[in-house]
Amino acid sequence: MSRPDLNGAVWRSSSYSNQEGGDCVEVADGFPGVVPVRDSKAPNRSALLLSAACWASFIDQLKAADRA
Repeated sequence: MSRPDLNGAVWRSSSYSNQEGGDCVEVADGFPGVVPVRDSKAPNRSALLLSAACWASFIDQLKAADRA
């Protein structure tokens, strides 16, 4: 898989993040098949690229844990 150009990426934080920036991750939409993920405290470092399926599974697990 070639690495997408993330220079124009629009990053968004978790809705659970606080206004101080806290410890959270940011994700960028619009990259078919992959979800770029980065540390909000270190936005200039490399982003992780997760497959869309892996990201969906991660989110499903978080939602299941939240309901438990």
